[in-house]
Amino acid sequence: MSARGLSLRRGREWLFRGLDLSVAPGQLLWLRGPNGCGKTSLLRALVGLTLPDEGAVDLPACAPVYIGHSPALKDDLRAVEALQFLACLHGRDSRAASVAAALQRLQVQHRGQRSVRTLSQGQRRRVALARLALEDTPALWVLDEPFDALDQAGIAVVLQLIREQLQRQGAVVLTSHLPFELPGIAVQTLDLDTRPAHV
Repeated sequence: MSARGLSLRRGREWLFRGLDLSVAPGQLLWLRGPNGCGKTSLLRALVGLTLPDEGAVDLPACAPVYIGHSPALKDDLRAVEALQFLACLHGRDSRAASVAAALQRLQVQHRGQRSVRTLSQGQRRRVALARLALEDTPALWVLDEPFDALDQAGIAVVLQLIREQLQRQGAVVLTSHLPFELPGIAVQTLDLDTRPAHV
């Protein structure tokens, strides 16, 4: 995945201009910066949910996996149904056994039959991230604050999923206010707050 001359604005103000970036198979890019600097807007542009004001994004042939800051789960569904719905929507393995294994990987299998609306914020986050446990191809993952609302055990699980994704030559772009470590993995960083928003 690469972007050339990417520019985005919010209202009359530029978030950033002339941004170039690239992420090769097996690489992780960590987008950093304070609230409001354009990290989420950039992620949405990278997956085609927002059109840039200038520049272009070249995506890999396979569709990217995007998990936004909101869990995007239907409140009226049980957790297992919500994950099955997401899997079906994105053409992933939605068999009951696979979905159950994904929930177990994220340590929320005991909440699978509960309505999403009754889950805590951290549990909702785990159910949404369980979608990553259904992935087995080297696609591009674009993750907005994946560690938000997770405890240390949850963060460790997500980091392991990211490691496995990189090992199969997938690529990852993520934002995080929390520092993290992946021993043996070179993490590229891009600090949006150090880039001038005007030219």
